[in-house]
Amino acid sequence: METFLIKALQLILSLSILVIVHEFGHYIFARLFKIKVEKFYLFFDPWFALFRYKPKNSETEYGVGWLPLGGYVKIAGMIDESMDKEQMAQPVKPWEFRAKPAWQRLLVMVAGVIFNLLLAFFIYSMIVFRWGDTYVPMKNVKQGMEFSETAERAGFKDGDILLYADGKDIIDRGDIVDNFASQVIDAETVTVMRNGKEVNIAMPEDFVQQLMRDKKGFANYKNEIPTVVNDVQKGSEADRIGLQKGDSLVSVNGVATPTFEAFRNALQENKGDEIALGLYRNGQREDLTAKLDTAGVLGFTIATFAQTDRYSFFGSFPAGIKFGLRTLKGYVAQFKHIFTKEGAKSLGGFGTIGNLFPKKWNWFAFWKMTAFLSVILAFMNILPIPGLDGGHVMFLVYEVVTGRKPSDKFMEYAQITGMVILFGLLLYANGMDIVRAVFK
Repeated sequence: METFLIKALQLILSLSILVIVHEFGHYIFARLFKIKVEKFYLFFDPWFALFRYKPKNSETEYGVGWLPLGGYVKIAGMIDESMDKEQMAQPVKPWEFRAKPAWQRLLVMVAGVIFNLLLAFFIYSMIVFRWGDTYVPMKNVKQGMEFSETAERAGFKDGDILLYADGKDIIDRGDIVDNFASQVIDAETVTVMRNGKEVNIAMPEDFVQQLMRDKKGFANYKNEIPTVVNDVQKGSEADRIGLQKGDSLVSVNGVATPTFEAFRNALQENKGDEIALGLYRNGQREDLTAKLDTAGVLGFTIATFAQTDRYSFFGSFPAGIKFGLRTLKGYVAQFKHIFTKEGAKSLGGFGTIGNLFPKKWNWFAFWKMTAFLSVILAFMNILPIPGLDGGHVMFLVYEVVTGRKPSDKFMEYAQITGMVILFGLLLYANGMDIVRAVFK
């Protein structure tokens, strides 16, 4: 229950931030063009609201609805999810959306998407400023990878070192849409290092569908990473006994630990006890005695294949924008797979999104996921589907090009059609979450 609550809280907080920023984009541009905004709501409020407030001398009511499926701003003179037909039947007033030129209405509609992208860029910038940009050049993983049966059928073999995807270096950034697998699955040719020689593998056209059907993944890192000290935490047991960067820990209580996994397991077996550590420092064998805490932790990080680029405050902004554009490109590339049979089966709703957050509160993971969801929200909202911002943009572009404005009656029908489609997708995606939870 605690894990569920932590994930749910992260999801609600993240979506709230995204919705408020998105709707604020519409709001601020509407006010910029002197368009009346009647409501600004987080979540929807059919029949009643949890909270509402209208400041004195303000024309806008602010509130929080009870249905957490998004949010909205009610812009006067616009056919939207409120379906306010009475207002639309009245004569056009100068402060209404419909009274403004098409270019102003277009900017109001794309503002939400723009603000979500700007939010993503800002969050990614602060992430790389605070934590750096960490990634793994796959050519550095000298022990190679362990591949699934699906990957082996495509021509990969355990121990292959991933080098290039269509001639580009394969880099693992550990993101949902920007990892080594995502670069490989859409490539036509993947180059690997096998037994000291480069080998080109022609990828099957339906490789993505095979992976989704088999549900065995693509590949994993081998558990053969040695225990080489990278950083020592100040005040820790590792610091007390004098561990140094570059020390290679090879045994615990005289038992060899050739891999980090073996070393970690040995520490867990001796939690709270005094242990003898065997290590090599500058090629010389040394022995140290350490006292483990009850968690079996010494207090150091190991040197891995990962590299971390650090940025100054101002230098983080171009890096953050690049990070965001890379995420957007990766998501768009994977979006096409939704329209396959296997992709439709993999769709998920709020449960799937919530499970992307960690079990324990972690600000790095929270902000990274929030930025990712902001990119998704921006992309999904610009799709030319009535009921979404992209649907309004589509009709406005038509008006700009042809000089003819779609009738209010047509816009009403289009809005209803779009809302039916969107609610149908919402029900299907969340229904798939329930099916997977029941039959897992």
